[in-house]
Amino acid sequence: MAASELPQQPIEGSKPLSALLSGIAQAAYYGNADITEELLRGQLYPESASEEFRALRAKMGGLLQSIASADMDLNQLEAFLTAQTKKQGGITSDQAAVIAKFWKNHRIKIHESLINQSCWDNILKNMNWRVDLKSQSRHVDQINTPVAIVEMELGKNGQESEFLCLEFDEAKVSQMLKKLSEIEESMTLLTQTT
Repeated sequence: MAASELPQQPIEGSKPLSALLSGIAQAAYYGNADITEELLRGQLYPESASEEFRALRAKMGGLLQSIASADMDLNQLEAFLTAQTKKQGGITSDQAAVIAKFWKNHRIKIHESLINQSCWDNILKNMNWRVDLKSQSRHVDQINTPVAIVEMELGKNGQESEFLCLEFDEAKVSQMLKKLSEIEESMTLLTQTT
C-alpha cells in the first residue's frame, strides 16, 4: 500500500477545535447564552491555562467572524486560510483544515442567522398579484377598468405573518413602476465597481 493510499487519521486536536468553533457559533450566531467561555474551556481544553484558552478562543472567534461577515465561498476561504497560516502568529495548517471543514458544514446556517439578526423589521415573505376588471363602482365610467391587486405577506421568521392587500389603477401602477425603476437605477449606480 503506497503512502498516498493510507487511510487518513483524524488530526490530533481537531475534535476539540471543531467543538470550540461550534461553541463559538452557538454563542455568537445562534443565540445560545448557555455556551460560556468557562464551559468551553472546561469541556474542551481543561488542561490549558485560562489565558492560553482565552487567546485561542479570541483568535478562532475573530477568524470565524471575518469568514462569516464576508460570507466566504470555498475559494475565498482557502485563500484567506492560506494567508493566515503564513502570517506571524497565525494558525497551523491543521487548524486551517478544521476551520475549512467547519465552514463548509455550517456556512448556510450561519449566513441565515446573520441575515435574521440584521433584519430588525418585517420582511416580505411572499407576494402575489393579479389584474381584475371592476364590475361594480359608484361611477359608471370606472366599470370595466383594469385594476391591479397586490397581496403581500409580511413578517419575521418564526412569527405570525401580516397580510397587506393593495389595489392600484393604471395610473398608480405606472407611477409605482417608475419609482421602482428609479430605485433599481440608484442601486445599480451604488453597486457598480469602477
